[in-house]
Amino acid sequence: MREETFSDDDVAESDLVTRRGTFRAVAFRADGHEHMALVHGRTAMREDVLVRVHSECMTGDIFGAMRCECGDQLDAALDRIVAEGSGILVYLRGHEGRGIGLVAKVRTHVLQDEQGMDTLDSATTLGLPVDIRDYSPAARILKHLRVGSVRLMSNNPDKIEALERNGIAVSARVPHLARPNPHNIGYLTAKRDRLGHDLPQVDVFTSADQPTDLPTAR
Repeated sequence: MREETFSDDDVAESDLVTRRGTFRAVAFRADGHEHMALVHGRTAMREDVLVRVHSECMTGDIFGAMRCECGDQLDAALDRIVAEGSGILVYLRGHEGRGIGLVAKVRTHVLQDEQGMDTLDSATTLGLPVDIRDYSPAARILKHLRVGSVRLMSNNPDKIEALERNGIAVSARVPHLARPNPHNIGYLTAKRDRLGHDLPQVDVFTSADQPTDLPTAR
């Protein structure tokens, strides 16, 4: 039986034909935001489903900003799900700037550009938290979709812990690495050194050379 995590009024679904193929688009209302799950292939009642829980990033996802790796990760996750034949991408709204919002995020960019602050110090200097993202809606969505356990495409150990704390079994972490560029290497370094993200590509990047081939999980 499907766990009753959402009311019928808070869920809608339809087919979504994309350049990559057809997904089942399932929209959810939760905690004042509207989220989306893109489901490809058969996933219900299955174990070890390939899943990406992706935080909204307007500048990266839509406009291709190079100061983060968000757009690259979004594209790579969808490509990998299609290549595998099944999987789910959960797109969480309200996560802009690790939860501080779009206006505040742009203000942190000014400090980063003009004063050389990293992504953490630019937030705390403005009196803002470093990360207040809530992953419980993602767990509710995966329960609604009747996923048994997930292989999570992520470099962030906090995301795994948050899903497991909310009742989602993470059977494996699948590294989800994007190639650094001169505009985001400082951002990635701060995430690795100060937030504990697993980002080995930072070590092989130099300002003069492109990184060598990045390790991928199979």
